[in-house]
Amino acid sequence: MITHTGFAADVQAMRSWHSPEGSRLVFDVDKPIVYNVFTLSNPARIVVDLKHSRFLAKVPSPKAEFSVIRHIRTGQNDKNTYRVVIEINESVKANAFQLAPNAQYGQRLVVDLNRVNPKPDPQLALVGKNAGSQVKNSTNSNAKPAQQPKNKKLIVAVDAGHGGEDPGALGKRGTREKDVVLSIAKKLAAKINKHPRMQAVMIRKGDYYVGLGKRTRLARQYGADLFVSIHADAVKRRTVKGSSVYALSDRRASSEMAKYLAKKENAADTLGGVYFADKDDDVKSVLYDLMMDNTKSESIIFARDVLHEMSKVGPILRNDVERASFAVLKSPDIPSILVETAFISNPQEEKKLKNQKFQNQIAGAIFNGINRYAEKNGFRVLAEN
Repeated sequence: MITHTGFAADVQAMRSWHSPEGSRLVFDVDKPIVYNVFTLSNPARIVVDLKHSRFLAKVPSPKAEFSVIRHIRTGQNDKNTYRVVIEINESVKANAFQLAPNAQYGQRLVVDLNRVNPKPDPQLALVGKNAGSQVKNSTNSNAKPAQQPKNKKLIVAVDAGHGGEDPGALGKRGTREKDVVLSIAKKLAAKINKHPRMQAVMIRKGDYYVGLGKRTRLARQYGADLFVSIHADAVKRRTVKGSSVYALSDRRASSEMAKYLAKKENAADTLGGVYFADKDDDVKSVLYDLMMDNTKSESIIFARDVLHEMSKVGPILRNDVERASFAVLKSPDIPSILVETAFISNPQEEKKLKNQKFQNQIAGAIFNGINRYAEKNGFRVLAEN
């Protein structure tokens, strides 16, 4: 049983998110809440008792891809307890914690239902058969580029920013960054997978949040040769527009804009609801250790190739690659870039971001940039067409 103490509270809203790891329930409360979480069997269910609280929320539907929840029912258990009963369709481990208010949300109670027996990741099986050696050599090296082994594929990790509890930037018309970047990411992955010498792995496959450290860890687990994180940010000045491409800087940001965006993106775990105590030492090292010098250099070259192709689609914010300390780019052995596709805070660009044709053009530009970089590394992808 998980028991915590606090003060009486109103439960104002309730949301659910579902991922390959399990399901998450989020309770929006007006102040810290007293709660108990425990498991019952026959049938299997998780019980959340909310003490001295009023339940004012609408119960979300559990019917969704990846959901471990069969049904949710609620009711007054006794005069001091409001009970939420979660019927589950497979074995889970419950983890509950509270999150303090931040810029996006007020106080939250989070209940994670993590699968005890996660389903095999089909992407792991796929890349296990097709993965080639990591792309390490480039035009900035005196070494001769290594040719990829025949019948091996270039593995590209495609990371759609934000998701789930974290909507990302919001446009004036209500467009959510997490939605448009997932759509672009899927289009990019489709283009990569159509190529006989490439394979895409999606870091986020649906509307759920993946912690910043886990994004880099997944890319390494998949044996990714390249990592591309896709975003569409916002700033206060609505006139700011244009695409930009970022590589990691472990020192000073290349501009005030780069510094601002990196700080904003690195706070995503707070919005997404990552419980820091869950992160092991390996993940922490990925988040905070410096990348190898060679990987940082490769990332800049890769970013320039993508920026070159992005300039054919629309305006570019700056003519060179920007650099900042984005946590999601801190993989020590995978060339990694972050693409700001457009500014969702600009009304014209927000409209374009919602357009399927523009999304496809952006995805195509990133794909062409991947081609440019791969050719420099002896991976003759275009020759295979």
